Amino acid sequence: MSGNQVIDVKGMTKRFDGRTVVNGISLQVREGEIHGFLGPNGSGKTTFIRMLCGLLRPDAGSGTCMGFDVIGESAMIKRHVGYMTQRFSFYEDLSIQENLDFVARIYQLPDRRRAVAESIGRLGLTARRHQLAGELSGGWKQRMALAACLIHQPRLLLLDEPTAGVDPKARREFWDEIHDLAEQGLTFLISTHYMDEAERCHRLSYLSYGDLLITGNASEVIQHARLTTWAVRGPALNTLARTLRALPGIEQAVAFGEVLHVSGADAVLMGRSIAPFRQPPHTWSQVPSGLEDVFIHLMQSSSDNYDS
Repeated sequence: MSGNQVIDVKGMTKRFDGRTVVNGISLQVREGEIHGFLGPNGSGKTTFIRMLCGLLRPDAGSGTCMGFDVIGESAMIKRHVGYMTQRFSFYEDLSIQENLDFVARIYQLPDRRRAVAESIGRLGLTARRHQLAGELSGGWKQRMALAACLIHQPRLLLLDEPTAGVDPKARREFWDEIHDLAEQGLTFLISTHYMDEAERCHRLSYLSYGDLLITGNASEVIQHARLTTWAVRGPALNTLARTLRALPGIEQAVAFGEVLHVSGADAVLMGRSIAPFRQPPHTWSQVPSGLEDVFIHLMQSSSDNYDS
């Protein structure tokens, strides 16, 4: 990664019907960085991404995206960014090649055939290029969508939950491709709900109901939360979990297979609450907190901004 800032924005704000869905967010993303965008549904991730790529005009804020002003030069940003939406948004009665040719026409590429062929080859779609998009599995639709994002050789890719509904093997292959592209200098801002994907990002930002709560690499995010986590083994863990959740200082009691993770931010208060239970038939051991523990903690400490 270089030190060049591909995204450098401050105070980005968006309101709908009097409700603030993105609240003064400032974010910097460096060239070649894979930046993970995390948060619960309705946290403002998609709205923020759409403001960056010029599809929505911010109500407040300033800054640059790829050196272009996010307010006054949104048309230029659109030409240099690849945006992959949550939903598959291509023509299902056209083939992969026909869909990509259509995208190449939109960008008015001077040599469409070469651009389409290169994009198909890069993503391993050659053998399926004549297959109708509607007949593709989730993983192949994802590959085609990424090929469409890359066809005009953008410098920045904004991917909004790109692997939702895709099997684990296809997700891993997709992320291998993302890392290969990042090594070539492409920059990524990727929203995801998968913790294994978050761990593959260089840096992370966590949004909750319009507010940016934390930015950093995975280790920094975990350290910032200052959670204490215990792993519990033994019988009837579900029953134990229900009991523990009602006690002071215990924010989470979540089963991970045959192990129960018990977490809280106040180690002293939690220690008092669990003391009577730290005896047979259960065994307790303190373990490092994980990203999922941290993100659930952040969700629980935030207030929903939806006015019911």
